[in-house]
Amino acid sequence: MWVKALDMILEKMKSSGFNFSQVRALSGAGQQHGSVYWKKGSIQILKNASSELPLHQSLKGCFSVSNSPIWMDSSTASQCNALEEAVGGAQHLASITGSRAYERFTGNQIAKIYSQNPEVYKQTERISLVSSFAASLFLGTYAPIDYSDGSGMNLLQIWEKVWSKSCLDACAPGLEERLGCPVPSHSVLGTISPYYSQRYGFSPDCKIVAFTGDNPASLAGMRLQEGDIAISLGTSDTLFLWIQEPTPALEGHILCNPVDSQTYMALLCFKNGSLMRERIRDDCASGSWDEFSKALSSTVAGNNGNLGFYFDVMEITPEAVGIHRFNRDNQKVSGFPKEVEIRALIEGQFMAKRIHAEKLGYKVLPKTRILATGGASHNKTILQVLSDVFNAPVYTIDTANSACLGSAYRAIHGLVAERNVSLADVVKSAPEPRLAVTPTAGAEELYRPLLKRYAELEQKVIYNPTSSCLAK
Repeated sequence: MWVKALDMILEKMKSSGFNFSQVRALSGAGQQHGSVYWKKGSIQILKNASSELPLHQSLKGCFSVSNSPIWMDSSTASQCNALEEAVGGAQHLASITGSRAYERFTGNQIAKIYSQNPEVYKQTERISLVSSFAASLFLGTYAPIDYSDGSGMNLLQIWEKVWSKSCLDACAPGLEERLGCPVPSHSVLGTISPYYSQRYGFSPDCKIVAFTGDNPASLAGMRLQEGDIAISLGTSDTLFLWIQEPTPALEGHILCNPVDSQTYMALLCFKNGSLMRERIRDDCASGSWDEFSKALSSTVAGNNGNLGFYFDVMEITPEAVGIHRFNRDNQKVSGFPKEVEIRALIEGQFMAKRIHAEKLGYKVLPKTRILATGGASHNKTILQVLSDVFNAPVYTIDTANSACLGSAYRAIHGLVAERNVSLADVVKSAPEPRLAVTPTAGAEELYRPLLKRYAELEQKVIYNPTSSCLAK
């Protein structure tokens, strides 16, 4: 399906008159945590594909696993437990690979295939991530996995940037030779396969820059710099952080930075995002965002000490569920007035983000910018709370398809990265994000004790869930 989709896109571009000969370099992004299994002998078919045929016809017999496992597969709990046990526990695995064992991560998916279908595994000569698979199609040979996407597998030592022998051995035998050596994310892998020059008119000199995962590519597309935070306020809320000295934890993920191999990016996902905000808007503001914003503005920062945790569905960070309200004396309460409920929700969501970012080693710096995207980034009142909680200015960006844009930026960067030119230098003429709000004077002093209280109460919510108030 993926190969045929690429064929269709390129054929449409060709029929619309796109001039492929002008493309000097290309890169790309693949959905993270998906994997592709190449059958023995496939490399020769890939190298010698006839330009007379669509690529999917040449490659249809090349895969030992016909349906690729992707991030939605959560059937590998037993493999996750075995991996953590093999390396000395969940925290030790996080310290090595940047994350505790996750069901969707590729190492655990490979372990399941090996344990359930050893013959299929035996027939496999190469395992690609979706990103390196796509790069392989353009390269005409197996492309290596890049550091950044590779650090979402529970297999890569993120500090040394080599495969962890103990993790590989815990998943499947002979795994290192099936993965190949990982490479820096800005690596030029070679020139485009003759197939594309002959069929579409690409220049034979067109360079292929390592492909990476969709989340790392988004970091490049948003042009994050050291100390910056990108927050996507969508159905789920996602944080991307540029980190110099990470401290991997049991929650969140540390990945190698896709545009600077000396630093890292952190990724945090919060499931109760805009759907939770919409539910409270419907309950407390008659379904109106204007009314919601007025109620939020009518209450004071810090909400007179009232704090709330709002998880309609089981949260990822932290692992908790239910609606939990506490008054200024940390006593459980069954409800808040509507405007207090609204502020408790918004402040609580942003305090959780700051607390968990700092657990991973993030530090708010004087130069920190918050780059907000997604639906709620259009609401200035919500952004003001975000700015106050983090004590940093908030900018908005219109970048849709940031992973796609980031791939284009990374393609340009790959041409000059060997000369120590930074991505920021390469894309300095791109449009700047727009300043939306700045922190209110005194916000840092106000929220510092509240953040400490919120973190302590969060532990109660996680470990004493029966003490929560589930009134809606």
